[in-house]
Amino acid sequence: MTDHLRPIDHDLNRLRDKLLMLGGRAETAIAQAIRALVERDSELAEQVIRDDDKIDQLENEVDELCIDILVLRQPTASDLRFVIAAVKTAPAIERIADHAVNIARHVLRLNQEPQLKVYFDIPEMARIVQQMLLDGLDAFTSHDAEKALETIRHDDQADALYKRIYDELIHLMATDASTVRRGAELLFIIKHLERIADYVTNICEQIVYMARGEVIKHREWPEL
Repeated sequence: MTDHLRPIDHDLNRLRDKLLMLGGRAETAIAQAIRALVERDSELAEQVIRDDDKIDQLENEVDELCIDILVLRQPTASDLRFVIAAVKTAPAIERIADHAVNIARHVLRLNQEPQLKVYFDIPEMARIVQQMLLDGLDAFTSHDAEKALETIRHDDQADALYKRIYDELIHLMATDASTVRRGAELLFIIKHLERIADYVTNICEQIVYMARGEVIKHREWPEL
């Protein structure tokens, strides 16, 4: 069967593959950082920090490929929207990985302290955030605006868990002064998870733009 792909299609496929690789590495970083927390694995936390350079390099490769496509291929219509979405998505994914690195750094400090008996619902919050990222990447691959919108709606779950865990940690620290240092580290961790969910929401907004040409960034929930 004859290959009917245009020259730009090969470049767009490469761009899509690199973005998915970038997203996959960010998701791995989140998973490893949370596992390092739960298992008190400082070596794994250090690995998350070391691997960040590879993620930064991959983001640079995405940027360079986007520039090449814009300059050499001069994309139009849906192709142009895809490249623009990629330009805005890559930094968001890189920032997600940065938040995973910050979680790993908090884990290293926590591991120098006696272990708290419970981590509240932090692993569950991390699971929701990771699933949001995976669903967002899947929506990006399939240009699925509906899935992107559904992923955005899951941000409410992450926000609700954040508030509940925050309140529980504040109560713990107020009633047991010996937990203040560890509680503060956990507060930072859940804030990083909450920010990751926000970045996934931003990515999904770009997916809707890519698929439909609609800008939804400033819309209220009932309109989505």
